[in-house]
Amino acid sequence: MDELTRIFQRAAEHAAAYRRSLPERPVALPVDHAALRAAFSRPLNRSPADPLTVVDELVAAAETGLVATAGPRFFGFVVGGALPAATAAEILAAGWDQNAFNAALSPAALAAEEAAGGRLKDLLGIPATASTGFVTGGQAANTAGLAAARQHLLTEAGWDVGHKGLGGAPRLRVVASEERHATVDRSLRLLGLGTDCLETVRTDGRGALDTDDLRRVLASEPGTPAIVCAQAGNVNTGACDDLRTACALTHAHGGWVHVDGAFGLWAAASPATRHLVDGVELADSWACDGHKWLNVPYDCGYAFCSRPAVHAAALSYTASYLTRAGGTPAGGADFTTESSRHARGFATWAALRELGRDGVAALVDRCCLLARRFADGLSAAGFEVVNDVVLNQVLVGFGDDARTDHVVRAVQDDGTCWMGATTWRGRRLMRISVSGHSTTEADVDRSVAAIVRLARAS
Repeated sequence: MDELTRIFQRAAEHAAAYRRSLPERPVALPVDHAALRAAFSRPLNRSPADPLTVVDELVAAAETGLVATAGPRFFGFVVGGALPAATAAEILAAGWDQNAFNAALSPAALAAEEAAGGRLKDLLGIPATASTGFVTGGQAANTAGLAAARQHLLTEAGWDVGHKGLGGAPRLRVVASEERHATVDRSLRLLGLGTDCLETVRTDGRGALDTDDLRRVLASEPGTPAIVCAQAGNVNTGACDDLRTACALTHAHGGWVHVDGAFGLWAAASPATRHLVDGVELADSWACDGHKWLNVPYDCGYAFCSRPAVHAAALSYTASYLTRAGGTPAGGADFTTESSRHARGFATWAALRELGRDGVAALVDRCCLLARRFADGLSAAGFEVVNDVVLNQVLVGFGDDARTDHVVRAVQDDGTCWMGATTWRGRRLMRISVSGHSTTEADVDRSVAAIVRLARAS
């Protein structure tokens, strides 16, 4: 066996051993951060080190600081554990070391993105003519969608924002739910629009956009271009906005609808939940994550736009030294903010191939059923489930805020499972997100038992 094969094989063996340990491994335990930093902080060696030794040292140094987010009982945030084929594709992508800037640098990377993007649009109910940018995640996807919105609306108003910037530009309105994801605000800062331009719309009891209030807000200033940020999957409750009505109202005022669907957009992939995102195809741009419900490795997200030329105009650039493969359409870096691009399309292509259409639907359905199992189990134990569990999100209260925070910390320290805490409607709550392909009913029941035990002991 040659040296390169030995090095790669050693790394793969370590990775596989870690994955095999996940069903019984503590999800997370209290970390001695000083010791962890010390393990990585040896003085830099003067002479080269044996690569096999480096791999083993890296594994030893990282061991106590790894969180089993890829395992079956991590329910904090919306994190899916990477599928086997997607993980293997990621290993290949690292080995191939492709820059997915354009088809001249990596024809294979761009072809994989094109094919995977087409399949994603089909699954998510997005028009086949939309462009697809493979980005790092929901933040980058929201930024890309809002950049396209800014580009389009200012062009329609006779202003070339790409050349003139925002100084002296016509004013844009940005309308969003009072329960929008915080990445929308950061995107507005990054794009120079600022958060002062935000006009908030009330939400209903589920956390979804109140369309009557949206109608009022839009009518309050007719004639001023508006970007409306809708949501598929409230970050706390999982509720989805009425996208059909939001799009109709916005377009009647000449506006642009951007859908932040980091995880909730995947509801479209299942016949059982597709009604939650009815009208999704009417929007102008969409943001979605792959490393959430599709269970591909970090980092991977998707930015879709109904107007590919606008998408490219907002984000692409040219330079004298750059070449494009003859006859290739826009793609790759044209639809993202990165030039040095990880070849994310390989893992997405592999995940979709491994699951198939029915497998993606089954993954969504199973996570929703398991979320309801969490809700039923904790409710039966006497604790308060405060949201209508429509997707994969569960909010649980254990009494007053201090007690709820105490229970969450106890669960995190216990290691059986891991959940985070959130504040919703002025209350501190445990937030449970079920997104992993490997989670079973037994994992949920084991986790419920641990939560009940720790809550009753608090």
